[in-house]
Amino acid sequence: MKAELNLDINQLASEITQKVLHELKPLLPAGKDQDEIFDVPALASYLKVSVKWIYERTHLKEIPHIKAGGQLRFRKRDIDTWLDSYQIPAINRSTAVKSLFQNR
Repeated sequence: MKAELNLDINQLASEITQKVLHELKPLLPAGKDQDEIFDVPALASYLKVSVKWIYERTHLKEIPHIKAGGQLRFRKRDIDTWLDSYQIPAINRSTAVKSLFQNR
């Protein structure tokens, strides 16, 4: 007995791709919170600063923002990247102490 399969290869590949993406999406680093959009009060709360501070930084174009329909919005991933740009690396304490004494 002979069985024939009538499969559309492109459709099968598309279905497999969709299933794989569905299974992998929760494991990818850019999860749901990375797509989050803040308004001014929510960003102020997230950064633990005043609303006034947020308005000052956007006016001076010091903080990444989107202006849509006159409303300020902020992507969480952009804010996190902006914060990372201000990170000061830790130094090795013993190296710092040695350099203090060597410079005298």
